[in-house]
Amino acid sequence: MTAAYFVRAFTMQPHPEGGYFAETYRSLETIPHSALPDRFTGSRTFGTAIYFLLESHHVSALHRIQADEIWHFYAGGPLEVFVISPAGELNVIRLGNNIDEGDVFQAVVPAGCWFGSKPADGSAFSLVGCTVAPGFDFADFEMADQDTLLQAYPQHREVIEKLTKPPGPQAV
Repeated sequence: MTAAYFVRAFTMQPHPEGGYFAETYRSLETIPHSALPDRFTGSRTFGTAIYFLLESHHVSALHRIQADEIWHFYAGGPLEVFVISPAGELNVIRLGNNIDEGDVFQAVVPAGCWFGSKPADGSAFSLVGCTVAPGFDFADFEMADQDTLLQAYPQHREVIEKLTKPPGPQAV
């Protein structure tokens, strides 16, 4: 099966951070704002889930959200998820099905961490799932600014430059 097959089969749409996605679940129940930590700006659904697909030429740009995000591997080649903690620690998670090579089927990106991803070298595409609780809301989404991250985490220059857009006007 190819990336195009999954994009069609799941009616996936372009994702703002790169690649394609299809929301597969959004809880009908909500958590009131008063019951959530202060970092949330309003009520949130209990949870959300998506399919997420990156092809070899895609990256998921560095971003952060206000909730934990659980990643699940489904098909294709391995996906590397780069996570920079608020303390500046870099963790590279390899989602895939080759356990002997260090792949994992699922992993958690903690709330508030900067993270992005790309198919591992040699992967034509990676199909994964992302589950967020409390549920994902674009009000909780922050795309990374390359200069700001380079100032905060200069030791991770290579990852930051690979997974962010350079400052200034962008070619259209």
